[in-house]
Amino acid sequence: MRILGIDPGLRTTGFGVVECEGARLHYIASGTIRTDALPNGDLPGRLKIIFEGVREVAARYQPDCAAVEIVFVNVNPQSTLLLGQARGAALAALVSGDLAVAEYTALQMKKAVVGHGHARKEQVQAMVARLLSLPGEPSRDAADALGLAVCHAHAGASQAAIAAVSPLARRAHAQYRKGRSY
Repeated sequence: MRILGIDPGLRTTGFGVVECEGARLHYIASGTIRTDALPNGDLPGRLKIIFEGVREVAARYQPDCAAVEIVFVNVNPQSTLLLGQARGAALAALVSGDLAVAEYTALQMKKAVVGHGHARKEQVQAMVARLLSLPGEPSRDAADALGLAVCHAHAGASQAAIAAVSPLARRAHAQYRKGRSY
């Protein structure tokens, strides 16, 4: 199974491709999609570069599925909204290529790769390099993307096994009152 990891960012979006054969992981490619050549105010232009860049990466490496980082809420709500738009552009590119997309928080990814959810970027870089037997450390954004792919390689199989044994069904009998279901 080939997994594409995406670490969305408005200036730099990281990507990483990993091949998973059972418990063995093989590095395929990683890099970044950069939008900093455009002026700060050109949000539509940046989103277009992210969309086209993610589509190009997916077309080149032909992944079976993708894993994308879930946006966390920053202290600055404007930054969160902008990051959410970059994430939306990446998700739209993946879904338009008919890829199944899994989503993980940074905490989940760090716990899967480093062993604890509050790891620093440098620790993620070092562990990704070690897990994938890389000759050097990838950039921060590429390391996060590779970490997401590694996280999905480990967690995705478990989630699929659980879903096969016990499929979750929506409750048809739930009542809604003031935004809550009972």
